Amino acid sequence: MILSNIEIHRALDDKRLVIQPEPLPRLPTNEKDSNCPYQTSSVDLRLGDEISYFKSDLALNINLTRGGFAKLFGPNSEQRKITTEQPYLLKPHHFVLGKTLEVISLPIVSEGTCLAARIEGKSSYARCGLLIHFTAPTIHSGFSGTITLELINLGPCDIALVPGAPICQLIIEEVRGVPFKNNSQFQGQLKAGGVLS
Repeated sequence: MILSNIEIHRALDDKRLVIQPEPLPRLPTNEKDSNCPYQTSSVDLRLGDEISYFKSDLALNINLTRGGFAKLFGPNSEQRKITTEQPYLLKPHHFVLGKTLEVISLPIVSEGTCLAARIEGKSSYARCGLLIHFTAPTIHSGFSGTITLELINLGPCDIALVPGAPICQLIIEEVRGVPFKNNSQFQGQLKAGGVLS
């Protein structure tokens, strides 16, 4: 079951969902207010201030059966801080990793209902050719960290990636039963690309 915006507020109040900093305002001030990050069944998250990408001209063969992407990506990538004055221009047909400004936690609770989430792009960006987190959108129960975002520009124009811009939407779902803990390789990530430190 997908949580409504009111139920998202309840989950935040109950600490079954933690978003730091918390998206505000919780309610629109009027009908034309577009600053409220809570849609009817999601909450907008913002782009953080870091972009990562594979170094150019790598002689690298990625074997998907070996896993361990976090360890592979780190030494073979470059990171760049972005600012409002110096955004990252994502060229057509280029791919980078970003991260959410917000840290998300979905604690496993023994009392009450556990939550999981999905990250989805925003339709307004998709219409410009920007795909956001286009695969593996699941954020599992027990996860805590920033969300790494896969960003690819399939449109004809450069797209400026500006920190603090609403970049994606978090959709919260209830989990039936209490899951056992099984952390992913990206647990605790705070940098783009799943690099832990």
